[in-house]
Amino acid sequence: MAKTPKDSLTILTDIVLPADTNPLGNLFGGELLGRMDRACSISARRHSHAIVVTASVNHVAFNKAVPVGSVVTIEAKVSRAFKSSMEIYVDVWIEDRESQIRSKVNEGIYTFVAVDKNGKPIAVPQIEPETALEKERYEGALRRKQLSLILSGKMKPTDADELRALFVG
Repeated sequence: MAKTPKDSLTILTDIVLPADTNPLGNLFGGELLGRMDRACSISARRHSHAIVVTASVNHVAFNKAVPVGSVVTIEAKVSRAFKSSMEIYVDVWIEDRESQIRSKVNEGIYTFVAVDKNGKPIAVPQIEPETALEKERYEGALRRKQLSLILSGKMKPTDADELRALFVG
């Protein structure tokens, strides 16, 4: 039975403490990646109801520094499910200390695989996107997967129908 992305929505909110920062007083990139990975892991587990493992970090954009004292909110949800893998899109927001206005500072795309107790991949439910943004991310997921497979040598460019459709009318 298919699920919606909101079924896997995971929101983690935390504060950036001095021990989490670099000499400029901004959150270490690796610390942010760890927080994003945890949120994505919870999201993938909620979707699959299974053990999940990180297969890849497909994209991370560090668009803006996250200063010490910032309240950071990480929102992750499954954007598309394949056979045993799930693409999770994660958005990172910070709140301005004075105005409390939220602004998006980073984003990432992770791939998780659901596995059984022996580490063998297992099937996951499909996704039915609802909002315009969910539909956009869902549609792009297959192209991103094909590009990743080509770059890793697991797919021939001539077999990437979704990518070819972008360039051939």
